[in-house]
Amino acid sequence: MEKIKIGIITTSDRASKGIYEDISGKAIQEVLESYIKNPCEFSYHLIEDEQVEIEKTLKFLADEQECDLIVTTGGTGPAPRDVTPEATMNVCDKILPGFGELMRQKSLQYVPTAILSRQIAGIRKKSLIVNLPGKPKSIQECLEAVFPAIPYCIDLIGGRYIYATENIKIFRPKSS
Repeated sequence: MEKIKIGIITTSDRASKGIYEDISGKAIQEVLESYIKNPCEFSYHLIEDEQVEIEKTLKFLADEQECDLIVTTGGTGPAPRDVTPEATMNVCDKILPGFGELMRQKSLQYVPTAILSRQIAGIRKKSLIVNLPGKPKSIQECLEAVFPAIPYCIDLIGGRYIYATENIKIFRPKSS
């Protein structure tokens, strides 16, 4: 079983300055470890809500570290400093709007403000980039919704083969 490379980026001005602890980045790692059977190598980055810095980090994780999956948390709302989706769009070769649509639909089951969330997903080379909201509960809910499609998407773009644990049911078409 191949090792899966996963980049985690938390964008937060306050957490990056040590004002509070980043619990969202840890939540992503915990959820993914419970879903992925392969050994995982995580590359964690806590950065400010600066579009240039987010773009630079996304490129580093995709181009240099060759991560199969890059997951961001934070910066997806309507506030002026929320620029993660813009950074993601700028570095991606293709955008996959279904990810954001499904995550918002899932979140709407819990809060009406889910319509304010702008998370997206896209592909850069052989990396799938997924923007998640900033709260650990929302991270769990959104990953639960979209993860079933993530391993097959990574197959299609030439990434490493992800085996899922029995905790989550993934979808891959039956081979003929």
